[in-house]
Amino acid sequence: MRQRLIQFASVAAVIAIVTLAMVNVRGQTQAPTVGHGSLTKPAAKPGPPPPKTPWGDPDLQGEWAGMTPTPLERPDPGKVVVTDPAELDRLYDLDPEETGRGVGSYNAFWHETGLPIPGRDSLIVDPPNGKLPPLTPEAQKARAAARPRNPDADGGDRADGPEDRSLHERCLNWEVMITGGGNNTWYRIVQTPGWVAINQYRIHDMRLIPLDGRPHLPQDVRPWVGDSRGHWEGKTLVVDTTNYNGKNNFRGSSKNMHLIERFTRIDADTINYEATVNDPTVWTKPWTVLNPLRRDSSGFFEYACHEGNFAMVGMLSGARAKEKAKTAATKGGQ
Repeated sequence: MRQRLIQFASVAAVIAIVTLAMVNVRGQTQAPTVGHGSLTKPAAKPGPPPPKTPWGDPDLQGEWAGMTPTPLERPDPGKVVVTDPAELDRLYDLDPEETGRGVGSYNAFWHETGLPIPGRDSLIVDPPNGKLPPLTPEAQKARAAARPRNPDADGGDRADGPEDRSLHERCLNWEVMITGGGNNTWYRIVQTPGWVAINQYRIHDMRLIPLDGRPHLPQDVRPWVGDSRGHWEGKTLVVDTTNYNGKNNFRGSSKNMHLIERFTRIDADTINYEATVNDPTVWTKPWTVLNPLRRDSSGFFEYACHEGNFAMVGMLSGARAKEKAKTAATKGGQ
């Protein structure tokens, strides 16, 4: 894809080792159209049956793209949401003053918007209104108390030091859930007997998921990507993840989030991905997303986030410049 073609073509050693285990599945039918309802329904025009590993498990291996312009939540009435890839490219290339996106946003060259999901106007399918459930009173209070420490820097965002910036900007971690996105939303899945590995291209996290029925880690052990345990339900891989540390949150989720993911390969080119979030300290009820993953064999390249993270210097320098400008203006007005 466009942004990956310009990156250094050196794959990290751990990924190269994992790649040796991959079973190369080649060429088959185009991914089916996915509409409302469960993504585990068979395609309207099924192609060859999904493959299996040499040891008999459903074969999910390969490289998969999860980007889509279909939004997470259903738009409010009267709000226009652009999902046409060509129109999105045009908007990304417009002047920031016209789009309101601000200086520093990626233009169309860096985005791989994917395809909208036919018949769907949100990735959220439960609640039926396509919206995130209401926040709990506890979560509402926490968000109201979360005020910027430096309201004069960088448009109100915290920027006293790198620790004030998000984990994404610091190249430390990305969300675990597969919920679309405009770029770098690729995943490599590798299987061995008793294990599944999911490598996330963006920020290059690796999830190692045992399938042997072992219990979750103790509550005082909380990895960045949580603690995942998997099992098969027919042709579906079910991944149960707990023990989050609360720092890698999604839409304000807490360390108490319980994530259930379901991966179902319906043909050679499509995995239906379903994820249910249950975090009773943040949302009043669980919620579920459905997102089809499309096969993409163009290859993984190094995601050199730390090495190219010049934006961090710019954000902190900009915050200091704004502070100086405000101090100068205050003194000048005296």
